[in-house]
Amino acid sequence: MARSAASTEGTGKTLAMSQPYDRTYNFSAGPCTLPVPVLEQARDELLNHQGAGMSVLEMSHRSDPFEAILAQAQADLRALLSIPANYKVLFLQGGASLQFSMIPMCFLRGGTCDHVVTGSWGDRAVESACLEGCVNRIFDAKATRYDRVPDLHSLAYDPNAAYMQFTSNETIQGVQFKGDPSLKQTVICDMSSDILSRPVDVSRYAVVFAGAQKNMGPAGATVVIMREDMFERVPQNMHPMLDYRLQAENDSMYNTPPCFSIYMCGLVYRYTLANGGVAAAQKASREKSDLIYRAIDGSGDFYEGHAQRDCRSTMNVTFRLPSDELTGAFVKEAATLKLDGLKGHRSVGGIRASIYNAFPLEGCQVMADFMGDFAKRKG
Repeated sequence: MARSAASTEGTGKTLAMSQPYDRTYNFSAGPCTLPVPVLEQARDELLNHQGAGMSVLEMSHRSDPFEAILAQAQADLRALLSIPANYKVLFLQGGASLQFSMIPMCFLRGGTCDHVVTGSWGDRAVESACLEGCVNRIFDAKATRYDRVPDLHSLAYDPNAAYMQFTSNETIQGVQFKGDPSLKQTVICDMSSDILSRPVDVSRYAVVFAGAQKNMGPAGATVVIMREDMFERVPQNMHPMLDYRLQAENDSMYNTPPCFSIYMCGLVYRYTLANGGVAAAQKASREKSDLIYRAIDGSGDFYEGHAQRDCRSTMNVTFRLPSDELTGAFVKEAATLKLDGLKGHRSVGGIRASIYNAFPLEGCQVMADFMGDFAKRKG
């Protein structure tokens, strides 16, 4: 059932909305909006997955049906990102936050690493790495409230560093790198919030990791894409659950994996492939984010974007209003239009509109129209 149109408070202006199933426009930073066809398929298969006589929620991870689900998800992700044959695809648990610990535990172990810190998640990764070795913050944008990213090719790297790590897109501050670096260093990247939103040259990275709950599926699974030579660096005395080599040898099933999350990721991968792949997702992301950025830039300084223009995120649009009072009124009025999850992170304030792959273009248009109307009335 489609939702009826709604009016902007106090103006009588109607903003057209036709989300199916009376769904809210979910601007939350995560978990993400999922494609409606994916949710419909999961619903239809919930009690009996493709004739197996049971739900994916119930079936053994050692069963043929689930092993087929896992293999297909791996294959489809490889197709989407053109992952080279000498890389393994793992589905692990603990979110990207556990990767902040696993990486230094497996690859640092008392040595030195370089970190590029462009936001809160990069800072958290440093905190974990410092427990295992020496961390060089070769770039840190804290002094400018994390409003920019550097040219990675211009930085001074430690020739003895075990690796360099950075975050491709910072969800809290809304800054994003626009391409893949070509560096001699061992490069590790947290792509949690923009994976599948653009083509990626995986061969330029030693490790890519991403929590599923931004662009790929529900919370629970974490994808790790690792070049095979990296497994040789893992110490022999590593805790089993934190041992990448052991996880790879067991095809992500050393223990019971997050089966339903992997299944849902697989459905999203298949849906993305059928709808133009990551190139189409990139085009759509730019179109959606441009609607909101134009509303910011055309507001006569009523809205102030947080990120520098050349590193604005297509996934997380962050901006401020002239006062906290106006920010509160903005969030309250937006909620009447079922524009949800817009309150900015406490460290940045203001508004954050997260528009992951499955977020509909229509929702960004409703948001942009509302922003223009609100600025006209309150500015």
